[in-house]
Amino acid sequence: MTRVAVVGGGVSGLACAHRLRALLGPAAEIVVLEQRDRLGGVLRTVDLAGTPFDVGAEAFLVRRPEVPALLTEIGLAHALTHPAAATATIRAGGRTVGLPRGTLMGVPGRDADLGGVLSDAGRAAVAAEPTTPLDWEPGTDAALGALLRRRFGPEVVDRIADPLLGGVYAGRVDRLGLRATVPALAAALDAGAGSLTEAASTGMAASGQRSGTLAAGTPAAGAGATTPPVAGSRAAVPTAAGGSGAGPSAVPQPVAVGPVFGAVRGGYREVIAALVAASGARVRTGVTVRELHRRPDGWRLVLGPVPQPEALDVDAVVLAVPAPAARRLLEPVAPAAAAAAGRIELASSAVVALAFRAADVTGMPGTSGCLVAADEPLSVKGVTHASTKWAHLGEDGLVRLRASIGRFGEEASLQVDDAELVARVRADLAVLDGVDAVPVASFVQRWGGGLPQYGVGHGAVVDALESAVAAVGGLEVAGSMLHGVGVPACVATARAAAERLAPALLAARTGR
Repeated sequence: MTRVAVVGGGVSGLACAHRLRALLGPAAEIVVLEQRDRLGGVLRTVDLAGTPFDVGAEAFLVRRPEVPALLTEIGLAHALTHPAAATATIRAGGRTVGLPRGTLMGVPGRDADLGGVLSDAGRAAVAAEPTTPLDWEPGTDAALGALLRRRFGPEVVDRIADPLLGGVYAGRVDRLGLRATVPALAAALDAGAGSLTEAASTGMAASGQRSGTLAAGTPAAGAGATTPPVAGSRAAVPTAAGGSGAGPSAVPQPVAVGPVFGAVRGGYREVIAALVAASGARVRTGVTVRELHRRPDGWRLVLGPVPQPEALDVDAVVLAVPAPAARRLLEPVAPAAAAAAGRIELASSAVVALAFRAADVTGMPGTSGCLVAADEPLSVKGVTHASTKWAHLGEDGLVRLRASIGRFGEEASLQVDDAELVARVRADLAVLDGVDAVPVASFVQRWGGGLPQYGVGHGAVVDALESAVAAVGGLEVAGSMLHGVGVPACVATARAAAERLAPALLAARTGR
């Protein structure tokens, strides 16, 4: 009997187990091993004042095909919902204004409307950018923040790009790589755009974006980001998630009309539970995989506590774990892959969820939320007015919201107790929303090392990791450290991993 071990019980691991079941059939044994006492990884749904509420990723990009297709496969298509028409705002220069339109993830295009966000000097710097000679070598990468500062000055970075991309990666734009985080901009520069303004406009046009901040498959903050895979990577294997015959390495084709984002009624826990059921996997939580060893006919995983180790022999292994765990397990079997994984850094953050009586917050703005510029004297990085954005979260009459706090390099700011984090969020809500009421419920979710940082050269790092793994038969990797931190990208890597493993396993079963 074919046996496969999937290490990691987040959405990547479970989506991989689900796809393996479809490919290998009912006779295969699929074992999912998760170190924590719960499944879902950085997806988590809690009960906030009696309503399921996501305190990890809250949504996904529906203009990529992976999650809508998956929901259909696991019987949850009926649970798909879309946000209301409320608009977002940004806090910059001591004022809260509408989110700038006409930018590519914060990079101004020709028609960018930056009034109210930038100072007169900041807008003048943006206007002058197209006239400044640009030195760009096609195929190179650059730190996005430094590039934007050179071309536009500091305000575009601190007040627009950093809040947007910081909301996606819980990182600093000065440390993020251009190619991995805004690939449409890099593509336009490679094609000969003479300025960043022209490149941003080209990138928006190529993705069908007319205005706003969304383009090329990368959502605005708080949506659960999806950066398209790097072209030419191992993810370029056709999968059933499909899309015009293109594999998941292709930038998903934008949908001309319809909602941009989606969520699941009942929260992501519904997806996790449905994946477990559909996969038919044997799920073990609270189990640490300590070692991975090659055997003549497969693999041996060493599990459990050091004094009482347990051996699990399998035909194939999928590692759907964060970069540090992948590095540790890959070291003895694929040292080059381990070295690559070791170059991927992680950011820590927290989500504070609050619920209020509607009568106590009558003055709260009717917007979907607010991003906070990096130079604002506030603790929160962004606030989502969840029950305004998602109607189903306010059906009981309560007002629910969530705030993100902390990002890469700011771990010390999170080293306080939950009550202090709630107090900091409430203090900022008084400034941002005019809300000083006492919440009827609260929940603090800490994400230690929750999001990988896509630095300069991330694509080359991933290519090295995947190439080294490809040289070792019966071993695959999947997850957010590869081709995007959002749920659609994670599902794409999971399905691709399963589809690369399955042919050899099926051939071995039949003796061919």
